[in-house]
Amino acid sequence: MNPQNPWRPTRRRLTDSLLAAIAPVAAFSLALGGLTTWVTAGKAGSPARIAVSNGRVFLPYGNSTETAAFFDVMNLSGADDRLVGVTTPAARGGAELTRHRMTGGGAATRESVASVAIRADGELAMSPQDLDVVLQPKAGWRAGDLVSFTLHFEHHTPIRTLAVVIRPSGRAS
Repeated sequence: MNPQNPWRPTRRRLTDSLLAAIAPVAAFSLALGGLTTWVTAGKAGSPARIAVSNGRVFLPYGNSTETAAFFDVMNLSGADDRLVGVTTPAARGGAELTRHRMTGGGAATRESVASVAIRADGELAMSPQDLDVVLQPKAGWRAGDLVSFTLHFEHHTPIRTLAVVIRPSGRAS
């Protein structure tokens, strides 16, 4: 380089500079386009907003040491979540999510469930015929008592709620 002649753009230098600038601009444009498509398609969603209602737990009867609790769980957002567990201080040995399956001849089996999906803008309605929470109560409950539960989710913070003790026929008294 000549000290009297400062840097002068040449066609080759301009071409090299332009090519060096195109790579990050293209990467940015591709990322922005992908993000825009994702948001427009509704995939971005919002954090899960969960509501729990209609908590009920069966009054144990006879010599049974186990009973079941049921809740209605609503996902009020655009993002899926999962119910990953239920706890209660009113149970011996914890509480377990279970699903009931009908087998031939009117018999049913019960299997442990690690988690349950709650779709965006969807609802999970637990029932004796499908999904429930099995537990062993600590003390003698009476119909109408309230039992504290905490539902744990994959994305949402745990939700504390109450379930009313009802007779298996469905009536609290």
